[in-house]
Amino acid sequence: MSTSSGTSRRPRSPRGRARAVLEGLREAYPQIVIPLDHQSPFQLLAAIILSAQCTDTRVNQVTPALFAYAPDAASMADANPAEIERLIHATGFFRAKARSLVGMAHAVVERFDGEIPGRMEDLVTLPGVGRKTANVLLGHAFGIPGIAVDTHVMRLSRRLGLTEATDPVRVERDLAALWPRREWSDASMRLIYHGRQVCFARSPRCDRCIFASFCPSRTTTQTSGPRAAR
Repeated sequence: MSTSSGTSRRPRSPRGRARAVLEGLREAYPQIVIPLDHQSPFQLLAAIILSAQCTDTRVNQVTPALFAYAPDAASMADANPAEIERLIHATGFFRAKARSLVGMAHAVVERFDGEIPGRMEDLVTLPGVGRKTANVLLGHAFGIPGIAVDTHVMRLSRRLGLTEATDPVRVERDLAALWPRREWSDASMRLIYHGRQVCFARSPRCDRCIFASFCPSRTTTQTSGPRAAR
């Protein structure tokens, strides 16, 4: 991971930091690949629902059997909930996730003719689907830019001084105002990569961070440990 020329400056405003962060993320993480195996928008949505409080690796271990049993909305809507629970047990919270999967599939069949809708206002009406999930799906299945605010994006955007908000919708709005729309999906995914690999909630690796030269939280994160998660 190299440091880009954009990160060598010391921008002081949120807009200046946002530009530098965008440049650094592009250089450090040039390839954007969503780490959830899928063959359709429905399967991607199901995998995203399963990924809550679970690693992508574990989800990818579970979905082959799940999608062999229920590969689309129609088959998931007709599935035996107990069998869905059995197949996804390893992802945790399996009862709630099974209800979301079956409920989502029913809604897609009944209201959208079995096809996953490509609009935010429709997606968030589906069981188990909030703005974060919808933005991931829109960006990677439909090519519609959106900022997915998960715990990593929330933590890093606050540490980097891009927002002071603690509400995910406010954070999404603040980042949308700082970044060009065409960058929204990739930038938020790259922030997730950086949060997973470098800027941990506890003991962040500031010595390896491409933003260390201007990150407002660098000193605090190095000296305050868990307090730095903000």
